[in-house]
Amino acid sequence: MSWESWTTTGLYAGAGGVRTDEAGLLTGDVTVHTTWSKGEAQIAVQYSGATDWFTMAGSPVPCDTAEQSRRLHDAVVAAVRRGDGATVPTVW
Repeated sequence: MSWESWTTTGLYAGAGGVRTDEAGLLTGDVTVHTTWSKGEAQIAVQYSGATDWFTMAGSPVPCDTAEQSRRLHDAVVAAVRRGDGATVPTVW
């Protein structure tokens, strides 16, 4: 079994924040974490420095390769920076 993960800390969610399944909108300083395994990427968000993680709306996403999931993580980071109730973007 292979897997990959990426974490980006210290992101400031743009106006309108990032949408999560469990907590609704998160705003302010957040951390984004993407885990890829078994052809699927899961994206979680937390307030930076907090212990609770929340599923970003639109996660999980089918991803065939680790490279695709890395591109997805980069697109998620850009979406969070934009805000507007960011959800997991479609990359391909």
